[in-house]
Amino acid sequence: MGPIPRPLRPMPSLPTWMKAVARAARAEVMLARVSAQVMHKTGVIGAITAAGFGALVKNRGKTNPATMLRYHAHNTPHRTALIHASVNAIGDRAYSFFELDERIARYAASLTGLGIGRGDRVLLLLKNVPEFIMLQHALSRLGAQAVTVSWRSTAPELAFLLENSGARALFFDADSVDVTRRAIGEGSAKLGDRIFSVRGKLDGFRAIEELAEAAPAELDVPSSEDAAVVIYTSGTTGKPKGAVRKYSRKASLPVLSFIAETPLRVGQTHLAVCPLYHSTAYAFVNLAHSLGNTVVLLESFEPTAFLDAVERFGVHHTALVPTMLHRTLELGSEVLGRRDLSSLVAIFTGGAPLPPAVATRAMDAFGDKLYNFYGATETGIVTLATPRDLRAAPDSIGRAVPGNEIVLFGDDGQPVRRGEVGELYVRTANLVVGYHGNDAATRASMKEDFFSVGDLARVDDNGRYFLEGRKHDMIISGGVNVYPREVESALSAHPAVAEAAVVGIPDLEWGERVHAVVELRAGHTCTEAELLAFLRERLAGPKRPRAVTIVDCLPRNPTGKVLKRELRTQLTP
Repeated sequence: MGPIPRPLRPMPSLPTWMKAVARAARAEVMLARVSAQVMHKTGVIGAITAAGFGALVKNRGKTNPATMLRYHAHNTPHRTALIHASVNAIGDRAYSFFELDERIARYAASLTGLGIGRGDRVLLLLKNVPEFIMLQHALSRLGAQAVTVSWRSTAPELAFLLENSGARALFFDADSVDVTRRAIGEGSAKLGDRIFSVRGKLDGFRAIEELAEAAPAELDVPSSEDAAVVIYTSGTTGKPKGAVRKYSRKASLPVLSFIAETPLRVGQTHLAVCPLYHSTAYAFVNLAHSLGNTVVLLESFEPTAFLDAVERFGVHHTALVPTMLHRTLELGSEVLGRRDLSSLVAIFTGGAPLPPAVATRAMDAFGDKLYNFYGATETGIVTLATPRDLRAAPDSIGRAVPGNEIVLFGDDGQPVRRGEVGELYVRTANLVVGYHGNDAATRASMKEDFFSVGDLARVDDNGRYFLEGRKHDMIISGGVNVYPREVESALSAHPAVAEAAVVGIPDLEWGERVHAVVELRAGHTCTEAELLAFLRERLAGPKRPRAVTIVDCLPRNPTGKVLKRELRTQLTP
C-alpha cells in the first residue's frame, strides 16, 4: 500500500487589499471597453472637432460635468445648450454652449472674489431656472460644493439646512423671499452680504446680476479636482441628511454602462421637468449635457404643458417620477392621440416605486420607450429595466447596471437565496463619500464597502430585481412578514386604482395589522368591499389588508414619494 495522500488544503482567501486591487483592475478594463462602445454608439467620436480635441487634451481627462460643458463650448460653441421654456414661448431664454460656459466662468470668477473656494458650501434655493445650472457648475469649477435644497422648504427647514450644511452663501428665488427672511432671522448661519436673489431685485438683498457684473476681466478659472455637490435627502423618515457626491474617473463606469443600455445619442434634446434640486433631474441633465444635448427646462410640471414642450421642442427623452407619468396618462388616450410625440425615444422613470399597471399603460400609450431605473441620492443609478424587461415583468426595477455589484442581505447578515427578500446593498464607484457632518449615519448604512438606503428586494432567475418596500416599512402580522410592495402591486392591478400605499397599524392581537390607503383614478369609483374582494383572489390571508381607506390624494413629499409616516400617524388610534 502506498503512502496515504494528504488532504487538499483549502485555498487561502485573498487579503482585502488584494481583492480591492483585483476589482480595480477589472474595473479599468471594463471602463476602457465600455467607453469605446459608448463613444461609437452615441456618435461622440464622429462629433469631435479639432477645437474640441484640444479642450479634451487641456483638461487631461477630467470628467466632472463642468469640464464637459467647457469641452462642448469649444467643440460645438453655437449649438443650443439650454432653454428656459416659458408657457407661451414669448419669454424663452436660450443659451449656446459658448454662452453657457461664459456665464459659468463669470460666476466662478465672481464667487472667487467673494472668498468662496475649495471645500466651501453654497446653498441654492432655486426653481428650475438657468442660474441653478450655472451656479452649480461655477461652484464645481472652484472645488466648492453646491448644496441643493427644495424651494418648497419652510423657514425652520431652511434655517436647519443653512446651519447643518455650514453654507457660506445663499442664492434664493425671489418667490421665496418671505421664507428666506424668516429663516435668516431664526437661524445662526453667518452669511454676511453673501445672500443673492435670483429673478428679482429685493430690498435688503443683492441681486445675482450684481454678482455677474462684478466678475474680473480674467475669467479662466481652472477646473478643480475637488468638485462636489451636497444633495439633501427628502427626509421621509426624519431630518434630511446631506449626501456628499464627488466626481472621479472611476465613477464613470456605471454612468457609461447606463448610457450603453439606452437610446441616448449626441445632438438630442432632453426635457427636464423634475425639480433640479432632486437627484433625478440633476443626473439626467448632466447625462444630456455630457453628450452635447440641448436641455429644455420647465419650471414646474403640469401634464398639458409637458406634452406641449415635447411637441414644440421635438424632445427625444425626459425623466419623470411615476406620479408625473400617471397624471399624464390620466389625460386619456383621445388627448394623447392628438399629440405628435413621435420624437420621443425614451421616457425614464424612477425616484419612487412604479406601479406595474402604470408601466403597462405608459408603453401602450407611448410605445416601448419606457425605462424604469432604481437608485438613490447616495448610490446613483443601480438597476435599469428596459422596455423588454417591463413587458415581461412590469413590476421589475430591472437588472444591475454593469459597474454596480448588488447583494441582498437577510436579518442574519448573510446573503439570501435567489427569490428570497433581503436588504439591498450595492457596491459602486458612484457612491457618495458619506453624509455631511454625520459619520454615524454613514457607518450605519455600510456593510463593509456596500451601501444600503434601507430598501428590501428580491431577484428572480433572470437577474431582474423587484422592490418589496423599505425595511422600516415591513409589517409583521401574527409573526408573518408582509412586504407592502406586494400588496400595493396587487391593489394597483385594479382598474379603478391609481396608486396604493400599505402600512402596518399597531394591533393588540396580531402585533400589526395591514391597512391600505388607496387613491382612485380620475372618473372611477370603487368601494372598500370591492377592493377587499378583489384582493381575496390574489393574496394569502396574512397579506390581505384588514381595511382599505379611499382618499382623494395620498400625502407626498415634493418629489412624489408617499409619506407613509404621515399615513401611520393618521390611522393609528
